[in-house]
Amino acid sequence: MMIQVENLKCGGCVSSVKKALKTVEGVHEISVDLESGMIEVSGHADRVQLIEKLAGLGYPEIGNNNLLSKTKSYVSCAIGKMSH
Repeated sequence: MMIQVENLKCGGCVSSVKKALKTVEGVHEISVDLESGMIEVSGHADRVQLIEKLAGLGYPEIGNNNLLSKTKSYVSCAIGKMSH
């Protein structure tokens, strides 16, 4: 399944997204295209659960961005850079 998100800025963001989505039941593989903001998830995960997990990190589905999401994404990015 494909999900396009906002606020992806760098490899730290990608690292945070992959780490978080790996914890969702049914996720087998995750591919992230930084430039387009497209995330491809293979497996049998629930789309709503994936979208909620991404939004909680500050990477809402395209069209749902706000100041809180942008702020969360900076924190997730920094954490991703440290663990990358």
